[in-house]
Amino acid sequence: MSLLRLFGGRDAARDSQLSAVRARQAQAIADASSMARCLTRLGGGAEIVAANGAYRRLVEKLGHLPPYPAGLPDPPSLLAEAGPVLQRMARRLGPDSILAEDFLVGELHLRVTLMARPDDPVQLIWDIADIGDTTRMLTELAGQRDVLAAFFDHAPVGLYSVGLDGRFLFANQTFATWVGATPDQLTRGAVRLGDLLRHENGNTQIAPDWEGGEARLMPLDPASDQPPRLVGITHTPVPGSSVRGGEGGSERFSGVVHDLSRELRLRGTLRPVEGEFRRFFDQAPIGILVLDASGAILQANAAFSALCGREDWPGQRLAALVREEDGAELVRHLMAARRGEAGIAARPLEVRFSGQHGRAAEVFAGSAGHVMAGGSMPGSGDTQATQLVYLVDTTEQRSLQAQFNQSQKMQAVGQLAGGIAHDFNNLLTAMIGFCDLLLQRHQPGDQSFADVMQVKQNANRAANLVRQLLAFSRQQTLMPKVLDLGDVLADLRNLIGRLIGETISLRITHGRDLGLVKVDQGQIEQVIINLAVNARDAMNTANAASGVSGGELQIRTANHRQDRTALLEGAVGGETMPAGDYVLIEVSDTGHGIAPENLAKIFDPFFTTKAVGAGTGLGLSTVYGIIKQTGGFIQVESPCQPHGDAGENPGACFRIYLPRHQPSREEQRSNREDVPTNAADLTGQGLVLLVEDEDAVRAFAVRALRNKGYTVIEAGSGEQALDLPAEQLDRVDVLVTDVVMPNMDGPTLAEHLRQRRPGLKILFISGYAEDGLRRSLANTDNVSFLPKPFSLSQLAGKLKDVMEGRV
Repeated sequence: MSLLRLFGGRDAARDSQLSAVRARQAQAIADASSMARCLTRLGGGAEIVAANGAYRRLVEKLGHLPPYPAGLPDPPSLLAEAGPVLQRMARRLGPDSILAEDFLVGELHLRVTLMARPDDPVQLIWDIADIGDTTRMLTELAGQRDVLAAFFDHAPVGLYSVGLDGRFLFANQTFATWVGATPDQLTRGAVRLGDLLRHENGNTQIAPDWEGGEARLMPLDPASDQPPRLVGITHTPVPGSSVRGGEGGSERFSGVVHDLSRELRLRGTLRPVEGEFRRFFDQAPIGILVLDASGAILQANAAFSALCGREDWPGQRLAALVREEDGAELVRHLMAARRGEAGIAARPLEVRFSGQHGRAAEVFAGSAGHVMAGGSMPGSGDTQATQLVYLVDTTEQRSLQAQFNQSQKMQAVGQLAGGIAHDFNNLLTAMIGFCDLLLQRHQPGDQSFADVMQVKQNANRAANLVRQLLAFSRQQTLMPKVLDLGDVLADLRNLIGRLIGETISLRITHGRDLGLVKVDQGQIEQVIINLAVNARDAMNTANAASGVSGGELQIRTANHRQDRTALLEGAVGGETMPAGDYVLIEVSDTGHGIAPENLAKIFDPFFTTKAVGAGTGLGLSTVYGIIKQTGGFIQVESPCQPHGDAGENPGACFRIYLPRHQPSREEQRSNREDVPTNAADLTGQGLVLLVEDEDAVRAFAVRALRNKGYTVIEAGSGEQALDLPAEQLDRVDVLVTDVVMPNMDGPTLAEHLRQRRPGLKILFISGYAEDGLRRSLANTDNVSFLPKPFSLSQLAGKLKDVMEGRV
């Protein structure tokens, strides 16, 4: 169905127009007489078709006062005493005869004249006149017959009547003129209707059940230069039209012919308009729908097809194409808009289409309207209610909103974690440091040695937990370097094998010509180990449930080219990954997989599906934080189909995309010249200024450094350090200071001291470092950083590297 046909048809419109024309013709015939006149329909009761004012006044004069219970009474009912005679007159009336009878009704002497309507013998024309003025009546009747004949002859439509053989019984002047003839030439019996018509398929035959349609009206004289005329014909049988007065059947057909020449010109005018409208409709950037009263789709544009991801939408209900949980609300929204409830059209409803990658859209629904069903005209009674609906794709907007919400959540948790980490790291630094001092006084065989080791190990476990808090909140201090992930996986292979156990096989596939990445090696190793441990636990859980042991952990690396910015399905909030070159790490398992309802929550901090005490819920959130802080993306799929596998795995698959890095010459030289710290000899010499506001940490650090041979000057704040004698400050070789301290922080103190000694070496220590501080440290020469908590050997080793210029 074309859009123009949907919003306005032709055939049913012509039928409606014909019906209206006939009604106006009948009323015009009635009004053309000054006598009481009415037209009735023959068969099934003498139904009043039209009546003039004189007839209504006669009805009231004879005692029938309005309102009339059953409409106006027909003449046999009005003139009750003469009713049987009038009915017999109607039965014996021929198509071309006129019958008249005189009656005395009360004090009125009436003459009733009856004749059949020339173009439609089913309609009878009744004239009722007071014969007190017979001469006037006869003169008026003759004049009315002339007016009636002229009316039919010069009507704006062609009128005809034909017998069963197609020969003309009647034709008005308009129709005869269109075929280049006169009415007499057509009704002499030699011309058939089929001789004058050429159908659209070229056929000239008139089938008995033909109801009309479009055709070409040909001139009677084939040699005439008069062109064929495009016409629309309504061809209908006339019930009870037997010329022999028999009962039932039809022996004649009547037709109404409309000149479609003007419509043909309009079609030529409307064709480019329809083309423009179709282009606007199809190329609109938003989805546009036309729904019927049941919510089924009548028309839709290309944007809607792309939005719903399917082409089988014709005839389907819109609510059936969206997710089940959105369908009921969408139906209520559409019904409210159809009823015209205030504000519904301006208030959109957000839905998501069904399917694995269903897109989200805002639905703007209009109120109900009416268009022609199959081409009918408004007011014909053959219209259907429709509704215009507009859909705006909000998938990317929702993705950005989800990312923003995730960022806000991580920022809030990160601020909390950062504050906790700072305080905890100070406590853990003191605990680990004093444990190291105690271990120097006890041999491995002593009971106290074992006790102190237990304290230190648990302190280290607490330190790892704090590092995880900083990692998922993206506040971990990273030390990125250019790496080949193939080398990293090769170094981790044995460790991962021991972690997953002998029953699970490990398969590592290295990509060819793998690109380099710039990441913190310790952090990316933690990511891979966390994913491997998660995969091991998932496979062990699945094995315990099924009673089958074993499984396979696959780790694959490859280069990945992202040609254009696109939505990354399976990422947190549906992130958008920019175009560029990436290095892919894919970790997949054959475990029980991840439930659909948990896919959106697995990276949330403290979310876990493990039993109480079996997990902290920080593993995957740590992975997510490290990857995002590194500038990468992570995607999860469950069940999944790892690259190169023939079938689908029931387990989970994590894909990490890290930006590919092109190292500069300085970075390549730095990697080649990377010298490991000589951990065997941690002693040293020199004057160290140690500034730390935590007394316990400061006490441990002072003892540790003095035991390693350094001369240490200590201060509890930046202000105390600057108040030390000038001769001491001028001899300081290295400044070891906390970053975050009350009043004056570490970087401010370092700036003051470097004004005195420009080449002063600096070692910052801190539980965590804010982004601004990290950036300021990165722009300063001869500066190193040691994160808390640290052990005695880590502090001594880092300080020796600083003193000897290895960092």
